[in-house]
Amino acid sequence: MSVENVAIQETQVSPIDFEQLKKKQRAKSFFKGMLFLLPSIILFSVFLFYPLGRTIYLSFFLTNAAGETTVFIGWQNYVNLFSSPIFMQSIKSTFLFVLYTVPLTIIISLFLAMIANEKLKGIGFFRTVYSSTMGISVAAASVFWLYLFHPSIGLLNMFLEALGADGVGWLTDPSWALFAVSITTIWMNIGFTFLILLGGLQSIDSYLYESADIDGAGYFYKLRRITIPMLSPTLFFVVTVTIINAFQTFGQIDILTQGGPVNSTNLVVYSIYREAFVNYKFGSASAQAVFLFIIILIMTFLQFKFGERKVHYQ
Repeated sequence: MSVENVAIQETQVSPIDFEQLKKKQRAKSFFKGMLFLLPSIILFSVFLFYPLGRTIYLSFFLTNAAGETTVFIGWQNYVNLFSSPIFMQSIKSTFLFVLYTVPLTIIISLFLAMIANEKLKGIGFFRTVYSSTMGISVAAASVFWLYLFHPSIGLLNMFLEALGADGVGWLTDPSWALFAVSITTIWMNIGFTFLILLGGLQSIDSYLYESADIDGAGYFYKLRRITIPMLSPTLFFVVTVTIINAFQTFGQIDILTQGGPVNSTNLVVYSIYREAFVNYKFGSASAQAVFLFIIILIMTFLQFKFGERKVHYQ
């Protein structure tokens, strides 16, 4: 037997040995991947998975003022939620708040982004102004609008009275309070949404508009056939994030209305806060938190299920 044949036989591996070798390589690759993911897994476990599990656990118990479980009551906290008119009002107010804020925030931000995307002299100044609300804290913005909504010295009522109309109890009238908080939220969220949409507009290839200009297409035709379809991935992201943020609104509610008047602005997040840290009913608050988590999860799933179908990726 020649030396070459011996070398060939030594390099040959049986199918069983080959499968074992592949399994070892996969296990080794999996182990390496888990090592890279270990820091993020630890962080998620400490700040996400454990609090979520703890919240679900507490929702099945009555608790004392220290948050310690006392009596196991099963699903009773959830039954009490849906039999409570205050919580049902919170759900209604939350969905109305989302309906008020999300569409207007996106429409106004898209309009401003399209203006700021034009190549005009000094447009950088307006881009800075439009995005400036992103750098303002929730507390500062809420205090600013608190003075605007003041019934006697607020600029909004002074403007209405100058026009001959009666002043409005923006934060004291149940018919206007949720709308007033929605205005504040829209103003606060415009900066972030504007920047994201402006970045999406600037990423659209200019040759598409040049080709449309050669064909004699008008502005609204280009808007409908080029801008909106090419911007759809950015719009999809903005809509999803804005809906989630609207369901989690808390700061402006706490500063402007504290859930009033007559629970008209008592959104679910503020209801969770009040139930846990005012009434010290951590079990009931945990049940509300689990319910809110499920609602956001369903809304996000529906958004990806139906909304992503209309997204046009380049």
